[in-house]
Amino acid sequence: MGERAVPGFKTTGSKWLLPVSDFMGLPLDQVNFLACQLFALGAAFWFRLYLSPNHTSPLVRHAVATLVGFFFLIFCFGWYSAHILTVVAANYLIIIKANINNVHQYSMLTAMGYLTVCHVSRAFIFNYGILSTDFSGPLMIVTQKITTLAFQLHDGMCKKSGQLTPEQKCLAIKVRPSLIEYLSYNLNFLSVLVGPCSNYKDYIDFIEGRHISTRLRQHSGTCNGQNGYGKTPEPSPLKAVCQKLLICCGCMLFFLIVTRSLPITYNVDPLFVSEAPFITRLTYAFLSIQAARPKFYFAWTLADAVNNAAGYGFLGMDENGKPSWDLICNLNILGIEAATSFKTFIDNWNIQTGIWLKTVCYDRAPNHKLALTFMLSALWHGVYPGYYFTFITAIPITIAARAIRKSVRHCFLGSRGLKLGYDVLTWAATHLTICYTVMPFLLLAVEPTLVYYRSMYFHVHIISILAAIALHQKHKPREPSATTKTFSSASSSSISSSCSAQCQPAHSNNNDKVH
Repeated sequence: MGERAVPGFKTTGSKWLLPVSDFMGLPLDQVNFLACQLFALGAAFWFRLYLSPNHTSPLVRHAVATLVGFFFLIFCFGWYSAHILTVVAANYLIIIKANINNVHQYSMLTAMGYLTVCHVSRAFIFNYGILSTDFSGPLMIVTQKITTLAFQLHDGMCKKSGQLTPEQKCLAIKVRPSLIEYLSYNLNFLSVLVGPCSNYKDYIDFIEGRHISTRLRQHSGTCNGQNGYGKTPEPSPLKAVCQKLLICCGCMLFFLIVTRSLPITYNVDPLFVSEAPFITRLTYAFLSIQAARPKFYFAWTLADAVNNAAGYGFLGMDENGKPSWDLICNLNILGIEAATSFKTFIDNWNIQTGIWLKTVCYDRAPNHKLALTFMLSALWHGVYPGYYFTFITAIPITIAARAIRKSVRHCFLGSRGLKLGYDVLTWAATHLTICYTVMPFLLLAVEPTLVYYRSMYFHVHIISILAAIALHQKHKPREPSATTKTFSSASSSSISSSCSAQCQPAHSNNNDKVH
């Protein structure tokens, strides 16, 4: 967001809003995206109120959700939407025709293979150009959904109960989906443009009217359906939607006022790198990365609000007895901004993608779980070298951070003052380290990445590698590493919250979960 479209770029999507694009100074694809999401917000309220499962059949709800989602794809991407429809159609054929014992493998290879081909064309054929009609985002979300469904279908139809974890048992699918169910899950207007990915059973429960009732029944405990739950009205998502829309407004204002004045590319400007002192360069890197986050906050929070407006995303009642609508929330802004460790930051960023990585890779890999999960994450994001710089850099940082924490943290727990000082120090270290790690992710190419790292004297690489070597033998891990936990314990709590009532604790609070 925030950069004018290059003159001469031609969009295959709708040009109806070109005057708005020119007036706002935003690329047309971003204007189209925003228009569709705002339309989706209004359509979501209508979907919940006038196509309620109480008086509308699941078939009608599936059909409407799919058709509106299909319209969004055509409006935003034109004929490029054929890529998304192709991979969805191909994988449905796999679902219904392939040997059920191998359906998860075929779906993963097909979906990830097609996505990778599209990433390669974007990176090399178009020479790092980001097309005005960049369909890779929706294709990435569809890839998550396709593979999630395939693995859960394999769990339900091929594996015995004893071979599954509690989370896998709850989410296992025992019957192949019909065509309309499959299309609706993958292409529904609530999540077709920006996600988030959610579990197939949760989505079907939402369409068929069981999504909220199951969690209310679980919350009511000993109440029976006649004199307890049956008289409990379903909670309204209006308050949650309004709160998330206020966050979106704040993020949009921040973007328009601050983000545009702190471009990421200035970090590798030759004059700035050669003349600015190290502290100045470090400060600008910190500020520019901080300023880059609100566009992600905006997109993910708006997507969450759209789902909530339709009545989807109900997690349950929190410890205060208030409804929580964070089942498919993709980030915890407070957790990100207040993070005092590398792990905590990762746990609260792009939550649903972390859950997907755990579901389809970490829990399934027989060996080298962490390495394979990192590789899948990098490949899913794309083929730009900057992505791989980021993921490779994160490995020694994660090991070092855990070792340092185990070595020194206990020394600061004796008093509140020491603990506060430790938290302030680790907050600063965490966010400076995050800036250093994710900068290549935004710069994309090898040359600017190396320019940036040289300007920083590779200091985080050097410190983390030395710390990891010095402390690793002294503190051999007795439990999964910090990054491992990103894909294991914390994700388990997130996945468990979406399971059926018998798999859930009596009270859930998504704000407390760390992923």
